[in-house]
Amino acid sequence: MEGKAPPPFKRPTFPTWNRSTCPKPRQHFVYIKTHKTGSTTCVNIFQKYAYYHNLTALMAKATGYVSWPFPPAETDYLHTPGERYDVQFGHFRYNKTWLRSKFPANTAYISLLREPVSHLKSCMNFYSLPDLLKITSTNHTKTFLQDPWKYKNLSEVHFDYCDVIWDGTRNHLAFDLGYPTEGADDMEKAERYIKELEYDFTLVLLLEHLDESLVLLRRLMCWEMQDILYDKTPSNNADYAYKSYTLTAQELANLRRWKAVDYLLYDTFNKSLWRKIAIQGPDFYQELRYFKKLREDVNSYCHENHTLPNLTLTVEASKWSQPFIVDAEYCWALKKDSVIPKIKPMSSVSKEEAKRWKIVRPATNLRAIINGQPTFKYEIERRRYESKMRTKTKPLKRTHKKRMPQKGGSGNKN
Repeated sequence: MEGKAPPPFKRPTFPTWNRSTCPKPRQHFVYIKTHKTGSTTCVNIFQKYAYYHNLTALMAKATGYVSWPFPPAETDYLHTPGERYDVQFGHFRYNKTWLRSKFPANTAYISLLREPVSHLKSCMNFYSLPDLLKITSTNHTKTFLQDPWKYKNLSEVHFDYCDVIWDGTRNHLAFDLGYPTEGADDMEKAERYIKELEYDFTLVLLLEHLDESLVLLRRLMCWEMQDILYDKTPSNNADYAYKSYTLTAQELANLRRWKAVDYLLYDTFNKSLWRKIAIQGPDFYQELRYFKKLREDVNSYCHENHTLPNLTLTVEASKWSQPFIVDAEYCWALKKDSVIPKIKPMSSVSKEEAKRWKIVRPATNLRAIINGQPTFKYEIERRRYESKMRTKTKPLKRTHKKRMPQKGGSGNKN
């Protein structure tokens, strides 16, 4: 279109997968780890890949949070000579400008979404949102969805330390991918933004179709089959009373209106996923069946036999992958967060430095808001505040003077 600036770069894409179209794996990627989407299970795939291929990760000095919900300060993450990074896979709110200043133009951008109903339930439980919304019924989701707009003044919270408004009930998925809470009712703006995300992201995985997403990821990234295997044990799997509740038609309609941006986001990438799968050809589903069987075999071995150091599982070569060995080390790496210490781009920071730059998690700051307290970026700031408040509220120690006996008597009352 005349007068419209061209995109900054065009990613290489492979409509179908085979050895001729995948001569070399793509080893620059940014995984935006979204909240309450099953992202901890998936992040291990990217950690494992970085570990086995000796890639340099942009990582926080302390926790899995490089920064949220703003670009990190220079002191928040581990720096490398020349500021060169291959991968990023921590919790990080998508910020195109900042990320492109750190990663090469051919970097693949990947994320994960979850169907909005189950996502709302998970957020309700994890963030203690019923306490924030002052909902006391047993089925918090049902009560909330009778009239979500009734709770808007409570659900929109202000993180004062960064001057950002966040709503865990509304468009949390879109927020993690960079869309502002204030744009919840501006669907034209949301459509434009989500179209940009479609262009920016190589692939957005869907939790409800995780195996299909991962097989497609393997093809688009030219990876091997062992690169996308994951631990079948659920991560952060919580149980709560309203988890299995089925929404009524009216409640679902209310949710679709309330979370209109998240629904647009999910529906867009749902269509995108199946569109990309459709052009892969019939052998995609052959590979999918093979992957599911392989995942079960590897998980069975790792959960039952991984403690036997001399026992290994040999996976023969297939149409889709090279042969490989599953041993005790591979089983160790398959477990969530186990490989983080191995892929730091430089020596681990001291305990004192890690303590200084540890980021406060969103759930912790939300609990502070529920309790009428301020929010903080760093844990050390929060702990100083708590210590100060304890000192203020600590009762003064009373001193007792020894009572002297009165003249002419024993000092005891009769």
